[in-house]
Amino acid sequence: MLKIITHDAFAHHPVPMGHPERPDRIRAVWQAMDESFPDIERLDAPKAAADRIALVHGNAYLDAIAAYDTDGEGTTALDPDTHMGRGSLEAGLRAAGGAVLAVDEVMTGAAERVFLAARPPGHHAEPDTAMGFCLFSSAAIAAQHAREVYDLTRVAVVDFDVHHGNGTQAAFWNDGDLLFASSHQMPLFPGTGAADETGRGNIHNAPLRAGSDGETVISVWRDHLIPRIRAGKPELIILSAGFDAHADDPLASVELEAEDFATLTTMIRQMAEDCAGGRLVSLLEGGYDLQALKASVTSHLNALR
Repeated sequence: MLKIITHDAFAHHPVPMGHPERPDRIRAVWQAMDESFPDIERLDAPKAAADRIALVHGNAYLDAIAAYDTDGEGTTALDPDTHMGRGSLEAGLRAAGGAVLAVDEVMTGAAERVFLAARPPGHHAEPDTAMGFCLFSSAAIAAQHAREVYDLTRVAVVDFDVHHGNGTQAAFWNDGDLLFASSHQMPLFPGTGAADETGRGNIHNAPLRAGSDGETVISVWRDHLIPRIRAGKPELIILSAGFDAHADDPLASVELEAEDFATLTTMIRQMAEDCAGGRLVSLLEGGYDLQALKASVTSHLNALR
């Protein structure tokens, strides 16, 4: 059974005019959900408690981010790409809290699979640095929560966003029981993700050339990344589901179509069924062309269901 987690607060994280990570992104996802999946149960994303954020970032980081929270108009730039304004802290906390709730749902058997439709995304936020539109590293927080609360040993995060999940990698780098696999265009922001970045043997990166098509990306996952994650015998799989590898996305040059995301999702779902008891949590990351995002999320949810 598939459930969806989301919240109205995700439309109230402001960004400057013309910024690609705009509120219309989540509205496009909600439109896809309303049109094609009205029967799937939806849950409200709660705010993550401070002790959940501290699993990856520490209390000082949360205090620093919270200091930028404002009741005023406009936004404050944390870096050239990452902004906060009124509503941003709540949205970020609910994105992380939704990821924690998604783990609870699959670990207690209330759902087999959960999709979190949230913004801002999370996979670029490093333990001590907000960056790349991201405030909190939701996938890494979810993985650590699963280990702490449910006594799991090995948790995998797999990431097909077109940008490398440097934040997840940084959080997992020194822990061989936290597995990370990523395909991503290179060179491209954030500049990490070379094949020789391996941590303790738990990090598996597959850089892609600009212009890589669906057949190429699918073969990378089928022949390289999925076998390595399977070999690690994860007890839970968390998917950083970014849809900016779509051919129409303005921020990159990988040439996937919506149906390719269905194929990738089906492969990852099968891996979860084979080695993780079917437990699969999917977290929305990138995707910046609204029509491509809507079509890709529809394909993704069809494959999850």
